[in-house]
Amino acid sequence: MTTGGTAALVRRPDGSTRATLLELLFDVVFVASLALTSTLLAQRHNSSGAAMVLLMLTAIWWTWSVTSTTTEFYDPQQRPIQAILMVAMVGSVGMAASLPMVSEGHAMVFAISYVGTHVIRGIILVTTLYRKRHRAAMVRATRFFFWFVVSGVLWITGAASGTVNWTLWTIAITIDLLSAAARYPTPWLGRVPSEQYERTTAHLGERYQQFIILALGDIILVPTLQVSRGPLAGLRVAALFCAFAIMLLLWQVYVFRAGELLEAGAGPKSGRPARVAPYTHLVMLAGVVATAASFDLVVTRPTGTTPVGWLLLILGGPALFVIGRALFTLLVSMVLPWRRMLCLPLPLLTLPWAGRWPPLLVTAVVALALAAHILIPGAARETTPGLRMRQADG
Repeated sequence: MTTGGTAALVRRPDGSTRATLLELLFDVVFVASLALTSTLLAQRHNSSGAAMVLLMLTAIWWTWSVTSTTTEFYDPQQRPIQAILMVAMVGSVGMAASLPMVSEGHAMVFAISYVGTHVIRGIILVTTLYRKRHRAAMVRATRFFFWFVVSGVLWITGAASGTVNWTLWTIAITIDLLSAAARYPTPWLGRVPSEQYERTTAHLGERYQQFIILALGDIILVPTLQVSRGPLAGLRVAALFCAFAIMLLLWQVYVFRAGELLEAGAGPKSGRPARVAPYTHLVMLAGVVATAASFDLVVTRPTGTTPVGWLLLILGGPALFVIGRALFTLLVSMVLPWRRMLCLPLPLLTLPWAGRWPPLLVTAVVALALAAHILIPGAARETTPGLRMRQADG
């Protein structure tokens, strides 16, 4: 890493790609937020409740994603970047703590935690880079800062009355997602040059892999906490083992089949992994949260019939994860693992009867479909081992 001059804060392309201990602690704090999100989804698994949880999950994920992009652009061992990581941790705790009470007059806590994280990060970066006279990096940070201020107005306004204005919050998170997709077009500053994405190092790929692997742990953590609160009955334990099996199967999907940031070719494709990863991994993360929420319910009542809301979580969670994997592979390499994707709709064939089945049996069917998905071989390009990103020359 550079230690002086105008580039003291900027990560060198040949610097270490390993995550720092503070970055790993940062991940753990956010994964704890995901566990609370899963618990909330288990309690509110109707359509309106699921939409609310999805919006807040997107905000939590976007905070992690943008902060991790910051540690990709800048040296995470520098004090200002460490301060940004700590602020993001505090923001995550604030968002997580307010999740169950967002609809009960505590929306402002969530909004301030989210907006404050992004605005404080922008202030720290812009002022520090200005002092160091690193104009190119300062302009890049200003673009991010500008758009989070724009969306921040809607986040705060949507919570100002104490009751959430879901329309304003939906517009706000849409601005955050679309401005990033458009490379943060800013008046007088233009957009983030595409070549900056092409210079992304293996560090960012490692960060995504680490976070998703930690997040998968929630699939077993959430139902384990639920089991510990009640009797240790045989079927409840069986449901817990089923959760463990599905967690391992999704891990197989991610590490060996899906979660690879494949080595892109030269030219315009080389920056594609860094640009599509936040969106496709959000789909996978939604699948993880839904799966954890489904087992929170199943271990509570593994027998009897399976309500429609439970079915949507049990079947939809793993399906979302696999779809996110397929989208990532398709967008990065233009290769669709269609042979394995044929296994995805297999559990849907049981829908006419699944509502009358015990929840534990439905989860077992999903586990079998995932196992078939993994056992069917895919294309060689898709199954390249490891999580890599191409480092552009120069």
